[in-house]
Amino acid sequence: MTDDARRVQRTYLALTLLTTLAASFIWGVNTLFLLDAGLSNAEAFAANAFFSAGQVLFEVPTGVVADTRGRRFSFMLGAGTLLLSTLLYLAMWNVHAPLWGWAIASVLLGLGFTFFSGATEAWLVDALSATGFTGDLESVFGRAQVVGGAAMLVGSVAGGVIAQLTDLGVPYIARAAFLGLTLVIAWLYMRDIGFSPARGVTPVTAVRTVITGAVDGGLRNRPVRWLMFASPFVTGVGFYAFYALQPYLLELYGDPNAYGIAGLAAALLAGAQIAGGLIVPWVRRLFALRTDILVLAGVLEVAMLALLGLMPVFWIAVALLAVWAMVGALSMPVRQSFINGLIPSEQRATVLSFDSLIGSAGGVVAQPALGRVADIGGYAASYVVAAGVQALAVPFYLLARRERAHSDPIAVIPAEA
Repeated sequence: MTDDARRVQRTYLALTLLTTLAASFIWGVNTLFLLDAGLSNAEAFAANAFFSAGQVLFEVPTGVVADTRGRRFSFMLGAGTLLLSTLLYLAMWNVHAPLWGWAIASVLLGLGFTFFSGATEAWLVDALSATGFTGDLESVFGRAQVVGGAAMLVGSVAGGVIAQLTDLGVPYIARAAFLGLTLVIAWLYMRDIGFSPARGVTPVTAVRTVITGAVDGGLRNRPVRWLMFASPFVTGVGFYAFYALQPYLLELYGDPNAYGIAGLAAALLAGAQIAGGLIVPWVRRLFALRTDILVLAGVLEVAMLALLGLMPVFWIAVALLAVWAMVGALSMPVRQSFINGLIPSEQRATVLSFDSLIGSAGGVVAQPALGRVADIGGYAASYVVAAGVQALAVPFYLLARRERAHSDPIAVIPAEA
C-alpha cells in the first residue's frame, strides 16, 4: 500500500471517528429527549420520520453539490448544517415546541446528513483507486465500522452519563462542539483525489445528470437494484429499532429516569458494531459469495427483532440487541463492497446517494407506523411487527444472488491466504 493510500485511509477514519462521536452523544437519549419535550411516542417517531423525509427531499440536490462543487465541500457543508440544526433542536426542547417546529428542525438535520451520504464513501473509493490501493474494500470499511463503533461507545456512554448528571440538553451542546472540530479537520486534511468536480455545469443540467446516473447505475443495474429495493425495509426498521430501544429498555429495567442505562445500551450496540467490524475479514473467508452473507445476516436480524418482542426481559433484550447490532455491522461492509464493485467512478456518489434516498424513504413510513404500534400495543409488539417488515428484505437479497454479479464472488487476496 502506498503512503498516499494510507493517508487517505487515515483521513477517512478520522472523519468517521469525529462524525460518529458527535452524533452519538445524543443517540442514547434522543427519544427520551423528544418525549421530555412533551411529544407522544407517535409524535416522537414522526419527528424522526421528518428527519428521514429531509434525507429523501435533499439527496438529489446535495448530490449535485458533491458532483459540481466537490466532495470535500459537500462534507463540510453537511457538518455546518448539522451543527446549526443541532442547536435548533436544543432550542425546540427548551420551549417545548409543537410538532411542526420539530418537523422543521428534523428536516434540516436530514439535509445535513445528505451532504455526507454518498459523497464521503465515494471520496474514499475514488481516492484509494487514484493512490494505488490494491487491497479489498471490506477491510477498509470494516476498520471504519470498528472506529465508528468505538466512537459510538464513548459518545453514547458519555451522553447518557452527562444527561444523568446534568439534563437532557447538555449532550446536544457536546455534539455541536464536536461538529465544529470536524469542520476544522475536514478543512485541513480532506482533498478531492481521483475526482474532478464539474464546476461549469448548470444546476438544471446537473440535476438531470444526477437522475440519469442514478437510474443507469442503480435501477437499471439489476444486482444494485435488488439491494436498493431491500434498503427501505432494513433502514426503516433499523432507525425505529435503535431509537425505540431507549424507552423500551428503561421500561424493562423499571426506572424511566435511568438515562445512564439508555446510554449504556447504546454503548453495548457500539461494542457489537466493533466486534462486527473486526470479524469481517474472517467471516468473508467462510463464504463464496457476498450475497450468501447478506441472506444469512438478514434472516438472523429478523429473528433477533422477533425475539426482542417475544421475550421482554431486560438482560435477554440487551443480549438480543447486541447480536442484532453485530450482524448488521458485519453485513454493512459486505454490502458496500458488493455495490461499489458495480458502479462506475463517475456515477459513484450519485448512485450511493440514491441508495441512501431509497433507504430513508423507508424510514419516513416505518418510524411513525411502528411508533403508533408502540402507542397501541406496547414496544414489545412493535418489535415483532418490525421483524415482519424487515423480513421483506430477504427475498431481494436472493434476487441479487441470482444475478451472479462480478462483485459477488469473494476473492481471497494473498495476504489472507
